[in-house]
Amino acid sequence: MNTTIKFGTDGWRGKIAEDYTFDNVRCCTQGFADYLKSVYQSDKLQRGVVVGGDRRFHSENFATAAAEVLAANGIPVHFCGGGVPTPVISFSVKARNTIAAINITASHNPPTDNGFKVRDENGGAIDPDGLLKIEALIAKDISSVKRIKFDDGISSGKILNFNADEDYIKQIKKLVDLEPIKQAGFKVLVDPMWGSGSGWFTRLLSGGKTRIIEIHNERNPIFPEMNRPEPIPPNIDAGLAKSKELKTDVVIITDGDADRCGFADENGEFIDQLRVYALLAMYYLEVRKERGAIVKTLSTTSMLETLGKLYNVPVYETGVGFKYVAPKMMETDAMLGGEESGGYAFRAHVPERDGILAGLFFLDFMVKTKLKPSQLLARLFEKVGPHYYDRIDTIIDANQTDNILKNLKIHLPKKIGSWKVVNVNLTDGFKFILSDGSWLLIRFSGTEPLVRIYSEALSKEQVKTLLANGEKLIIG
Repeated sequence: MNTTIKFGTDGWRGKIAEDYTFDNVRCCTQGFADYLKSVYQSDKLQRGVVVGGDRRFHSENFATAAAEVLAANGIPVHFCGGGVPTPVISFSVKARNTIAAINITASHNPPTDNGFKVRDENGGAIDPDGLLKIEALIAKDISSVKRIKFDDGISSGKILNFNADEDYIKQIKKLVDLEPIKQAGFKVLVDPMWGSGSGWFTRLLSGGKTRIIEIHNERNPIFPEMNRPEPIPPNIDAGLAKSKELKTDVVIITDGDADRCGFADENGEFIDQLRVYALLAMYYLEVRKERGAIVKTLSTTSMLETLGKLYNVPVYETGVGFKYVAPKMMETDAMLGGEESGGYAFRAHVPERDGILAGLFFLDFMVKTKLKPSQLLARLFEKVGPHYYDRIDTIIDANQTDNILKNLKIHLPKKIGSWKVVNVNLTDGFKFILSDGSWLLIRFSGTEPLVRIYSEALSKEQVKTLLANGEKLIIG
């Protein structure tokens, strides 16, 4: 048993056959079962837990292992198997009135990895305090883990197989009118990145004038033509090239478990995820005429604050990860929640990222305004001014993390490049707010041995300069 299992920004992830093993998944599940038994009375425990997974290597079998442990602990299991998008699993918690979910996925991590996400009774991420309690309860040895055979769980009624698609589709149809999108005559390229989003847009939007073209839609857990199923360059380059070849109207990319998404315009040009979040906020405010709080992580766009002032809605900033975003959405009844990695959540749904719903909303935005993606972006910039963004991920020696942190704290800069630092936010990493409103963020990944350097500024050149200065700050 690896005693260093830690929950990062979104669950535990590890390398398959090294620390991510069947026994460790079972130990982790035992910890979650003990946590649930400490929180809920026995009658509420009988509402059960949803268990499923994505298309990664052995995900359905790791999910089976988790189901066996929960059932042995007297907690009923609603089992939906593998190949299921994260938002579908999360919505199943709400649809089936369970108390939690276990989702076997490593999201956008490299193909060597798998993961273990837990969700609360709202279908959203469990808050940081809850995750710490789960960590403390993780079984230290497989001998202390309870387990029954999956088939015995089925025959005894402790494990129930179910298809999660039907309830989710009903929910989607409540939230967005699909028929106008079907009849819009769009040519849409969908790249599900070999993951769980495969087939969903074809299924939801077929039967009209709109044409859905899918690539990378088979199950292939080594993720060819990309480093990892993360919907940002260079992983999406093959998809963007295909869109230019086919002259599509828009590109929708979902990550490995379909909770995150990316987009490209009618020219096959990538629309970065900060701009996408601002566009979705504008869609909610202008087209859907909704009002309410917007929740954002500190790594996402300042365009949201500008839109908040224009439309008189509050904007709340949290640490990075939906373990911060989801609780804040619930607290404020937020209409939107999102983060820099391309994950967006919506009110009247679940406080969970949903790449499928975000893609449908983007298409609805195009239908309702009769504008192309590049024209939507131009309209946004008319309101908030041009904004540019980029990010650098730097692999580090995990043993050097403390030294890098110490050095940054001691040598906080008063200027970065030629821009004065007017504020420093230490909520989650080091976010330097500069005199012209641009910013630079340096933070350590909660799931991988990486330092991420982010910047948003008023020009591409300024972003490039700020990121270069960020790298210098890490090196010292």
